[in-house]
Amino acid sequence: MEALEAILTRRSIRQYAPQAVPEQVVRELLAAAMQAPSAGNQQPWHFVVVTGAGQRMALAGALPHGQMLKTAPLGIAVCVGLETLRHPGFWVQDCSAATQNLLVAAHALGLGGVWLGVYPIEERVQGVQRVLGLPAQVVPLCVLSLGYPAARPEPPVSRYDEARVHLDRW
Repeated sequence: MEALEAILTRRSIRQYAPQAVPEQVVRELLAAAMQAPSAGNQQPWHFVVVTGAGQRMALAGALPHGQMLKTAPLGIAVCVGLETLRHPGFWVQDCSAATQNLLVAAHALGLGGVWLGVYPIEERVQGVQRVLGLPAQVVPLCVLSLGYPAARPEPPVSRYDEARVHLDRW
């Protein structure tokens, strides 16, 4: 799948086939995530790969909109280690770029996924930290629910909106 096609046809997927995601595919997803740009090339991200059913159930309980984790074969928490930041104000952008790379790569590899927001809602941050045993200085930005789609939805209608484009000035 070409890059532009992957970007334009990706959908949020919340229902998955029971098929496990092979370890090599998980490595490819993480490699794509780690190719993302970051401020000063600091690459502040850490990833917690969650395959155990008990852990996925616990994560679903910590996230109000994360019930699909109960049936997903794979969850990945995208986190930052605050203690190593050289450019502290940019970690959300850095980890968001890594997250988008991972979701587009998942689609290109035949998987589906959905981005479950965690940060900056403190209750969610603490819940995910507790479930995953994260140190206090490691903050989860989001959790991704991933797997092979149970069904293939139609590609989204183009979201391009000329009214949102401004040339040279507002």
